[in-house]
Amino acid sequence: MAKKIPDSAASPVAEFEMALDELEKLVLKMETGEQNLDESLAAYERGVALYRRCQTLLEQAELRVRLLSDPAKPDAAQDFRADGN
Repeated sequence: MAKKIPDSAASPVAEFEMALDELEKLVLKMETGEQNLDESLAAYERGVALYRRCQTLLEQAELRVRLLSDPAKPDAAQDFRADGN
């Protein structure tokens, strides 16, 4: 069974690392070709969800870097949490 990524328990960086680690393990398992069709489809769906989560977290990190890099608004940087708070 796939691990559920914690909602707000982990920092965005830790959440990204956990999601990426799970995605890498999932890909390795799929590459063996030993899964039946149902297992492969479920693994693919989980992989897509993990990919999308990683992409979202990377976009949030990029936005944070842009805010930190804006010399016109040095105090505008804020903590970006996965839940938007």
